[in-house]
Amino acid sequence: MIQLTNRQARQFLLLKHGLLGEYQFTGKQGVLDFVRQVGCIQYDPIDVCGKNAELVLQSRIKGFTKNMLAELLYQDRSLVDYPDKNLAIIPVEDWPYFERYRQAARQHAKRYPEMEALIEQVRAHIQNHGALSSDDLKLDGNFTWQSAIHWSSGNNSSRSVLEQMYSTGELIIHHKKGTRKYYDIAGKYIQPNLLNAPEPLEGEHEHHKWRVLRRIGAIGLLWNRASDAWLNIWGLKAEQRNEVFRQLLYEARIVAVAVEQLKDILYCRAEDLPLIEAVLQNPAPKWRCELIAPLDNFIWDRKLINVLFGFDYTWEIYTPAIKRKFGYYVLPLLYGESLIGRAEVIAERKAGTLVVKNIWYENDIKPTKQLRTALNNCFQNFALFNGCETISTESMN
Repeated sequence: MIQLTNRQARQFLLLKHGLLGEYQFTGKQGVLDFVRQVGCIQYDPIDVCGKNAELVLQSRIKGFTKNMLAELLYQDRSLVDYPDKNLAIIPVEDWPYFERYRQAARQHAKRYPEMEALIEQVRAHIQNHGALSSDDLKLDGNFTWQSAIHWSSGNNSSRSVLEQMYSTGELIIHHKKGTRKYYDIAGKYIQPNLLNAPEPLEGEHEHHKWRVLRRIGAIGLLWNRASDAWLNIWGLKAEQRNEVFRQLLYEARIVAVAVEQLKDILYCRAEDLPLIEAVLQNPAPKWRCELIAPLDNFIWDRKLINVLFGFDYTWEIYTPAIKRKFGYYVLPLLYGESLIGRAEVIAERKAGTLVVKNIWYENDIKPTKQLRTALNNCFQNFALFNGCETISTESMN
């Protein structure tokens, strides 16, 4: 078993994510490399100062622009929108591993026989007119639909049929305009060897092993206990998870890591051992200041972040305004090896202004001249990322 100090564990996580030291990922290729490393990044349509997936990437990718992600998704087709950890963006080569979910969606369709004729209308419309959104074709139907693979539901027939066809893999998201999704036939964009590939793993247990290994890699260090990191892995209850960890350890695909003053054992992937070895040499990497996305892979397990970093983060977007401690869309603030506070930042794009509404520092943080300089650089980069020319801090308390 590997022994790490708390600081070494934090360094490992941050280096693994490319959030400490020099940028490890650059440009569009860097985006693709990072998504392949973590398996998926979560998608959320809310755009206060960038959508979640864009926020994840801006903190890690040198020179990142929003167009890079859009091109990889909707021109190069190297990435694809599909549920993984909830709504997500995954590398297209991982498409076959989710066949069991598409199969479940096909079985689910039998509950809605009235959809068959409507699906034919969608196919005909796409053949004649190309990609469409739920506003482009009004379908008549009187049923309430619920997705088999994520939480989408409702009684809008057009939206329900498109989402159902997306769930089964017949359609993919062709592009988005704001929050509106446009769909097209998946076969036009995904290579047949991926689109029609059979399930690569035999049985649910092997699938669970693949998903757990992937989620450990998505975070870097993870424990064998209930966690938001396991969201949307069907059938992975404590008994199944225990057996998966036992086998992955036996196969030497994961390694146990003990961290000082932490009663739970953590685990990393075997391929991350060189990074563990590097951290054990107690390096002193260059510090950066970054704004972290609310659904960032790095903070998927907020209890783990709390015990390692002493930082308690709740995304208060769904908290009633009167009960919020901070704000509607508040981002954790990373400086060097510590989460030093949180910031509420709003991109007023029509005015071309990035508004830093408030910064809340953790109790032990003193905003030194060095920290303020790093913070200013961070906000300058964040303004550039959001297409804002000026930064306003006038409304800060």
